[in-house]
Amino acid sequence: MRTISLGRTGEQVSALALGCMLMGTSTDEDTSFGILDRYLGAGGTFLDTADCYAWWTSPDATGGESEALLGRWFARTGRRDEVFLATKGSAWVRDPSAVREGRSAATEQYAGAGGDTLRHALDASLRRLGVDHVDLYYVHVDDLGTPLEETLSALADLVAAGKTRYIGWSNVQTWRLERIRQLCDRNGWPAPVALQQEHSYLRRHPAARTVSVVDDEQLRYLRAHDDLTLVAYSPILKGVYDDPVKRQEHHVMDSYRGADSDARLAVIAKLAADLGVTGSQLALAWVLHQRDPGRVTLIGPRTPAQYDSSMAALAIDLDDSVLAELDAAGA
Repeated sequence: MRTISLGRTGEQVSALALGCMLMGTSTDEDTSFGILDRYLGAGGTFLDTADCYAWWTSPDATGGESEALLGRWFARTGRRDEVFLATKGSAWVRDPSAVREGRSAATEQYAGAGGDTLRHALDASLRRLGVDHVDLYYVHVDDLGTPLEETLSALADLVAAGKTRYIGWSNVQTWRLERIRQLCDRNGWPAPVALQQEHSYLRRHPAARTVSVVDDEQLRYLRAHDDLTLVAYSPILKGVYDDPVKRQEHHVMDSYRGADSDARLAVIAKLAADLGVTGSQLALAWVLHQRDPGRVTLIGPRTPAQYDSSMAALAIDLDDSVLAELDAAGA
């Protein structure tokens, strides 16, 4: 398992991180434990979860299931000190049933990034995880309704208290990142060391309004600030590289549809066939090969077969000619 530097922290983390979003809900406990054991057995160290995972998976789910499962796995194995553990706050949904029944949007239910909210949220996460600290704590969804000074001061307190070693941000625009960094510098607060955004081989359509997908501006910003490492979530975009129906119907494509993505999907299909791999594996391998800026690739397998397929991307060596063909594709 290759490792990369996490910003300028001195930490080396797995280039392929294991997302635990569906563990404890869509993925049952025995299967989840098996995947976790196999990931650490393969040299992996970076586990990613959140307090809201995964309320949307069933009528009985409320959030916290993933963290609670990891807590049981830590208790069973005693392997907490072998992993770099990340969780997130601010996207806890207060009334999942209202969202599932269409009476409310999830964004209207988010707990937000108020100071007291984050303090209570991290304490609850630590209880579910059965640990005294996490290594990385993200603001899961950027909260424009709370002053950044309030959020950052609370996060600084959590670092000072030893409840998290580092902080990160997710689903955030570049101008906000710069504002966050300026405030941290001005006030002596710990600055984010990780930026978790949706990132794959397909490029965001210029007209897409989402703040969650990395665009060219954000990549340029990351190149200029090597103290901030990109953690790329949804690198296979729910499997669209191998599923024509999903490419037509899944909402994940809303940010990507257009001639540019059509051209890049065609090249992925051609080269995957030439290399004898799946389109998803090739897309994962492309992200893993990126160095400017360096990035962590985050997978979230639901089944052992999905885990095996994703891990196989580590063994795919893309030579310069293949990378050049992939990078040149587009409208």
